[in-house]
Amino acid sequence: MSRIVLLNKPFQVLSQFTDPNGRGTLADYIDQPGLYAAGRLDYDSEGLLVLTDDGRAQQQITDPKFKLEKTYWAQLEGEISDEAIEKLIKGVELKDGLTRPARCRRIEPTEPWPRNPPIRQRNNDVTCWIELKIREGRNRQVRRMTATVGHPTLRLIRVAIGPWQLKQLQPGQWRESQIHLPRQSQPTARRNGQHRAGGGRSAGQQRQQRSRQTAGRNQKPTRSRTRKPS
Repeated sequence: MSRIVLLNKPFQVLSQFTDPNGRGTLADYIDQPGLYAAGRLDYDSEGLLVLTDDGRAQQQITDPKFKLEKTYWAQLEGEISDEAIEKLIKGVELKDGLTRPARCRRIEPTEPWPRNPPIRQRNNDVTCWIELKIREGRNRQVRRMTATVGHPTLRLIRVAIGPWQLKQLQPGQWRESQIHLPRQSQPTARRNGQHRAGGGRSAGQQRQQRSRQTAGRNQKPTRSRTRKPS
């Protein structure tokens, strides 16, 4: 069982504990030694960031083969059409390739919390909110996806990673949780204290032994001849 921390990362905070340029970091909000971010969340994005003190847990959370679904709320320029949503669902072509199928839907245009500073928006500008669920982790992927369908992202909040949800956490707040990792499996033969036939010899050695045994069975016995005395 591994310890993890769920943090609501504020806007304009790096997903690391130090910065030589003096920007906001995780150290401004978490004073827990030995924690490392499992994945990243861009400086200008907000929301859920998972941290852990367990290297195996960090690998499992970030490894693409486990395909943890990430849920984002994105505030977009303009009013998104059904056609644009369908494109996001099926996949859009980015410079680094076609995105995998995603889940997308409109959500009510309400802010979970005020952002500081707020987005740049004129009074007559139309915006909308969508919920986008993806299983990839390309650099600035959500922003590039929405821009490709004609609706640049104005604000981006990650609300869930796999089973972990932001829930009622406010910016800068965090809570502890736990993760149960499966034990690393070992080969069946060694786990049961058994060995394969051949006493640990390599496959090549076993083949040579079988060849010698076959040759011995196929060889005809040599008859001894005794000369009679003249």
